[in-house]
Amino acid sequence: MKLASLNRGGRDGTLAVVSRDLTRCQTVPEIARTLQAALDDWPRCAPRLTEVACHLEAAHARHAEPFDPATCLAPLPRAYQWLDGSAYLNHVRLARQARGAALPPDLEAIPLMYQGGSDDLAGPCRPLRADPAWGLDFEAELAVITGDVPAGMDADGGLDAVRLLMLANDVSLRHLVPAELARGFGFVQSKPSTSFSPVAITPDELGDAWQGGRVHREMRVDLNGKPFARVPAGDGMHCPFGALIAHAARTRRLGAGTIVGSGTVSLAQNGLEASRVERGGQGCCCLLERRLLEQIELGHAKTPYLAEGDRVRIEMLDGLGLSLFGAIDQGVVNGNGRGNPRPSAKPKT
Repeated sequence: MKLASLNRGGRDGTLAVVSRDLTRCQTVPEIARTLQAALDDWPRCAPRLTEVACHLEAAHARHAEPFDPATCLAPLPRAYQWLDGSAYLNHVRLARQARGAALPPDLEAIPLMYQGGSDDLAGPCRPLRADPAWGLDFEAELAVITGDVPAGMDADGGLDAVRLLMLANDVSLRHLVPAELARGFGFVQSKPSTSFSPVAITPDELGDAWQGGRVHREMRVDLNGKPFARVPAGDGMHCPFGALIAHAARTRRLGAGTIVGSGTVSLAQNGLEASRVERGGQGCCCLLERRLLEQIELGHAKTPYLAEGDRVRIEMLDGLGLSLFGAIDQGVVNGNGRGNPRPSAKPKT
């Protein structure tokens, strides 16, 4: 089933079940008013929500209404915890190279993870604020929402705890990262609010594409209406979601509603030109990777970071070409919040 939080009824939104084709939805106050309330009582709520989803698909839902992703908050507008991993080693290597930092010697054995701000998670169409001094970048990721996870849980148990999946744009301010990390306490100013897809889905919606804690579908990124990335999300994920959850829960419990991110989806490229989507390549799921490829081959980075007027669209399609999660579609405004926040038209390709 597919679930969303509509922008009504308070800061945490109103829970709605969404049809598979993302055209209709139904609020379910008799089951749970918010997604967090459903997660807190998942054994009771999940079967009833699934029943509503079945009625939506059969066009038997009596109180269905049109679904508009632009009216959605993040599925969890406020989460108890947001932990972002870096499960794609190619991205780790490139990001470290970009700022001149050494790789951890145990990189392939112990995943990287940081705890981000979870009090203000952005919806799919919230504008991004840009300041030329910040180096605004997008990062296309997958994320899962967990149930309760006991401390010391292993990877198999971590995978069993996955309740929902969604897309994320882990926005980064690249020019602020090096100095902030050099102080030894991690990201704060360099990581503004992370944005999420309008819809979170149960793993069964992925069918055979959900294998061993990896999503084997293509991460699609469009920049200003042109394809920028078409990266197979399962291929380069060194550490699957079960292992990421187990890492987070090694010494502490994770409460229902914890969000765990995959890190930027990434695969090694065969050079700058071969990486371009328009030349049959897979592209890059963040600007930093493209800029580093340019630096290596051209001696300097040509692709600018995001600026006022730019637009980023992040999406994943199923085998029939239908959107799985809906799209993250964000325009960029200047640092004072001015600009055009309206979402773009859906690309045809």
